[in-house]
Amino acid sequence: MEVIMPEKREASNPSLLDVHTHTIMSGHAFSTLSEMIAAAQARGLKILGVTEHSPTIPGSCCWLYFKNYWVVPRQYGDLRLMLGVELNILNTKGEIDMEPKHYKYMDLRIAGIHSVCWEGGTTSENTEGVIAAMRNPWVQIISHPADGTAELLLEPLVLASKETGTILEVNNNSIRPGRGKAKAIDNNRELLMLCKKHNVPVIIGSDAHISFDVGFHDLVYKMAQEIDFPQELILNTDPEKFLRALKPNPTE
Repeated sequence: MEVIMPEKREASNPSLLDVHTHTIMSGHAFSTLSEMIAAAQARGLKILGVTEHSPTIPGSCCWLYFKNYWVVPRQYGDLRLMLGVELNILNTKGEIDMEPKHYKYMDLRIAGIHSVCWEGGTTSENTEGVIAAMRNPWVQIISHPADGTAELLLEPLVLASKETGTILEVNNNSIRPGRGKAKAIDNNRELLMLCKKHNVPVIIGSDAHISFDVGFHDLVYKMAQEIDFPQELILNTDPEKFLRALKPNPTE
């Protein structure tokens, strides 16, 4: 059977990294780790982040999988592999669903709201919950905050990003046709405009659940061009800048 690889990056998609992706180990994705690595290499990426869903998501892997990350090589030619987790923000207190003792095995820690394990409240309470998660010293990136799963006030999140160093993601998958996120396009445009206003950098994530979507950020780049979003505030175009912006592990 012929294997169809994703096209190489085009000028409209200058990303050199994609740090929010999932393999079959997340339970509802369709490609193996090897297939994701091959797709990232085909697209010319320099960093691939694989961030499996944490155990509260039905069908995802258990804590032992993350503990065994040490066996996986992190360099494949010019491609650096970063292995991590997409944690669940559980409630308006900002509680997340894994214990800190597991985090030391991970290169990346993303946290986001998923409807299957989210206990929300008012818009203000939801916003405070996300900000509390952003103040968690282990949380480095907030995934898809503008996808509309929970009603949030976006400007306080942008200001919290500036305060805490926790990076906000603009999620390409959320605004894809057929995704069914009715508020995602307007919300993500607002998020970009607020980040531009406050000079706050963002990360674009593909949220790829299949190898063909690795590094696919074109819809967000188109949106960014429409509002004249500064290129220097998009961390995907400079791997070293992204690594410098990434919140370091807390000292024990």
